[in-house]
Amino acid sequence: MDILQYWDVLVTAILRGGLYSLMAIGLSLVFGVMNIANFAHGEFYMIGAYFAFFAFSTFGMNPIISIVVAGLLAFIVGAIVEKSLFYPLRQRSKKDWLMNTFLLTLGVSIILQNGVKLLWGSTYRGITAYWPGRIKLGSGGMEIANDRVVGFFIAVFAIAAFVYFLNKTRIGRAIRAVSQDETGASLVGVDLKMIHTLTFALSCMMAALAGACLLSITPAYPVMGVNPLYKSWFVLILVGMGNVGASIVGGLIVGLLETISYFQFGAGWQDVISLTIIILILLFKPNGIFGKKGVKSAVE
Repeated sequence: MDILQYWDVLVTAILRGGLYSLMAIGLSLVFGVMNIANFAHGEFYMIGAYFAFFAFSTFGMNPIISIVVAGLLAFIVGAIVEKSLFYPLRQRSKKDWLMNTFLLTLGVSIILQNGVKLLWGSTYRGITAYWPGRIKLGSGGMEIANDRVVGFFIAVFAIAAFVYFLNKTRIGRAIRAVSQDETGASLVGVDLKMIHTLTFALSCMMAALAGACLLSITPAYPVMGVNPLYKSWFVLILVGMGNVGASIVGGLIVGLLETISYFQFGAGWQDVISLTIIILILLFKPNGIFGKKGVKSAVE
């Protein structure tokens, strides 16, 4: 590749990786704080896309407001799911928690997929663009859709706001405390029920924001969350389960790997390369390349 192609690869990788990071942070957060391997995470990406579609196309909302509304509605749905399903399970199931929640999230995934089919059918629901037009980068003729660029900056803003929230607010510090030592946090007065609900809801909101941002590129349909879920797990396995801050870097790494694979070998090879690297990580460094668990480790 010449220098202009390298530039194209880098820009594409950064734009793709930013949204991977947003998805992966939500998945890593709920694992790091609640020890839940959430296999319904992709379905919150999906409902975020649906919420944004209806807000933008049906109610004629501003693009930014549509994306924010999608995130807020997913936050509410996530809080309801945690209170109605995970909280009762926590009260009754102390043993085999990880396996039980894994099975529960699979059930939630199936229910959400089929619930969407029942409500809105299997028809693809997309939009032409939030912000029509393309941006030309450099002198090499590379053009990027406005939606992809704005979506990346929304992801950056959401990640920055989340890091600020964890570092600078009392509730954020409580979330970090619970991720490090749940019993100790409880002893000093942290409300575990509130923290668990908030954590799960925030995780769902971040997934929904990613789905809403990419609506013009990936239209809403019931099983659209499967691929983003796989990408999020690629990131978590790569950097270490529950390591929230490293998930930001991991999303960019996965975006770079996929983009280079696509440019070098063609369509379809990006998943092959990613899976090969994940297998090697599991074989030789199963704790991930950063190997630290906890929300605290991610933002300091």
